[in-house]
Amino acid sequence: MSVLMEFAMFPTDRGESVSAYVSEVIRMIRDSGVRYQLTPMGTIIETDTLDAALEIVRKAHDILEKESDRIYSTVTFDIRKNAENRLEGKIRSVEEKIGEVNR
Repeated sequence: MSVLMEFAMFPTDRGESVSAYVSEVIRMIRDSGVRYQLTPMGTIIETDTLDAALEIVRKAHDILEKESDRIYSTVTFDIRKNAENRLEGKIRSVEEKIGEVNR
């Protein structure tokens, strides 16, 4: 199973720039060993189970809750059985098709 999860989570009561807080969450994701891709608007991870993805969300919340009284978060899932390596594969598939169109 492949669970792609895109999420954004940050404190809303810590000023205009929250990169210091977000970097703590990204460090936790990196250290967890799951594949991830940081984007300007959020982070995408890929896990083998829904529980593993939800554990990342819980840990991210735990990190931010220590420093903040208000946390904003969005979470989106794409769960597919009998699949893996979709974090890279989905992008590669689109890029290949773009190349076919431009020929």
